Amino acid sequence: MSAKPSLIKRIFIYLWAVINGIRKTVLNLIFFGILFAILIAMGGDEEIKIENNSALLLNIGGSIVDQKRHVDPVEAVLKQSNNASTDHEVLLSDIVYVIRNASSDQRIANIVLDLSRLHRVGISKLETIGSALEEFKASGKKIYAVGNYYNQKQYYLASFADEIYLNPQGMVAIDGLSRYRQYFKSALDKLKINAHVFRVGTFKSAVEPFLRDDMSDAAKQANSDLLSDIWQSYTDKVAQNRNIETNKLALNADAYLAALEKADGDAATVSLNMNWVDKLATAEEFRLAMIERVGQTKHNQYKHIDFYDYHTLVKPLPQIVPQDSVGIIVAKGTILNGKQPAGDIGGESTSALLRKARFDDKIKAVVLRVDSPGGSAFASEQIRQEVLALKAAGKPVVASMSSMAASGGYWISASADYIYAKPTTLTGSIGIFGMITTFENSLASLGIHTDGVATSDWAGIRPSRALTPQVKAVIQRHIERGYHEFISMVASERNMTIEQVDKIAQGRVWSGKKALEIGLVDALGDLDKAVAKAAELAKMDKFDSKIIEKELTPEEIFIQQMLASAVSYLPESVKQPSVLERVLSHWTQTIEEFAAFDDPNGVYLYCDQCNF
Repeated sequence: MSAKPSLIKRIFIYLWAVINGIRKTVLNLIFFGILFAILIAMGGDEEIKIENNSALLLNIGGSIVDQKRHVDPVEAVLKQSNNASTDHEVLLSDIVYVIRNASSDQRIANIVLDLSRLHRVGISKLETIGSALEEFKASGKKIYAVGNYYNQKQYYLASFADEIYLNPQGMVAIDGLSRYRQYFKSALDKLKINAHVFRVGTFKSAVEPFLRDDMSDAAKQANSDLLSDIWQSYTDKVAQNRNIETNKLALNADAYLAALEKADGDAATVSLNMNWVDKLATAEEFRLAMIERVGQTKHNQYKHIDFYDYHTLVKPLPQIVPQDSVGIIVAKGTILNGKQPAGDIGGESTSALLRKARFDDKIKAVVLRVDSPGGSAFASEQIRQEVLALKAAGKPVVASMSSMAASGGYWISASADYIYAKPTTLTGSIGIFGMITTFENSLASLGIHTDGVATSDWAGIRPSRALTPQVKAVIQRHIERGYHEFISMVASERNMTIEQVDKIAQGRVWSGKKALEIGLVDALGDLDKAVAKAAELAKMDKFDSKIIEKELTPEEIFIQQMLASAVSYLPESVKQPSVLERVLSHWTQTIEEFAAFDDPNGVYLYCDQCNF
């Protein structure tokens, strides 16, 4: 959007400041309320041990991310204690490390996938975990999946198991992908609200809801192509894992009804008949089956260690003597201005990390791990300038695209020496738009009019007044200039002509597989390949990799360590989030994102189609 902060936005910012202040006060009260448990907790923890022939229980909960968001120390500990929380975050790198470590750990006999608490994760991250699971199976060990219900993303990982167990009362839900949104043109007309839209790009459809009552043919075609491409990647892999045909996964309504009738209306039996699962079993039946495989503990459970405990035991220790390394910098989330906390991209804060890598003599190359739909154009360019400075200092930069690297996310990647994407990465969206809404007609219908004087056309711009044709022409020219700069930069960095880039730009979102075909990326691969490529470009035979991120203060580390022990003594009712808390968490996050859009020029490189 190109509008300056409005009265509504200021109200939202003020309301959020009040809400956030109350939230921190409550958390501080909780903090002081549980301090009394620290001394007990320090001496009461039972040592974590792994028995021989144990199962590794991958009970991953919450969201899988490339970098965790910064939270208050007390809040962080409460989230760690509640793996079922929908906003709990788990690092993708930790999951991959644990699976790979278990492959060579003689104490680990197999993996049990319990995915019931897994909520948010991009398909590209699922592909990365799937590759690690394939490596585990290649070591000669087996994988078992167990669940009462599998949604589409949970089932993708479950398909890598040697055997999939489903509760007799459960089901597998494979629905496919869709892209729907609300359109407001008629509502705006009735309310007499004028939406002044400025854009370049046939496929930059973010503003269509304010101009139309339906999706344009161009947007439908682009979305259909994108979804089909990603869905093919999903179905090809799952069908291969389950040794079934791709058209046997997401059944149409008639086919599913026929399968349901054949199973006497039982969804679990449908899953068994379609070879989506291998066995129908209750939790007790699965427990007994696993006891036969790995043995029984004194608590009458099958021998296992869960993901979180296992990671605590095997996570690598920090290096004492620094070695020549490939630095990894994560750029995750919406690109905002200024200094942003870990888990968000800031024009200044992310640039500072890139500068830190540039001046660190032990860092010989950098991998920029991007997982972003874009955001501020100004902040995006700040970050790209630091990428250029790294290259000028003789340090190669490789971009590794995660679930998405679109609009501003592509802008900060384009100048890298080499770009990797996953087949299902959402990338491109090379376009620019802006919008200003005015309410002069709405107010006039209520008998409210705005009049006065100003020293220039610009001083008189406000939501209660109409935009003059001259002002609209100037804004549109700014947008056109921004688009030209975008495609010119991409053309220069990707060794293409402006005409070639314009043809594949226009705001269109591409899958990583298509992006490779049209020249927006150099190869398909994950973070490991990007690190290896960076080392190759830096001519490093022996190297390590190092995450470069903002470090916690000693006080924050102390509080988290102390409370991590104490929180286990809290009652479950305290640790479990209520429905209201989950709703408020989502709502407040939306408000924070809305309030943070603060590009100094009011220009944004943002992909609104990248979250589905």
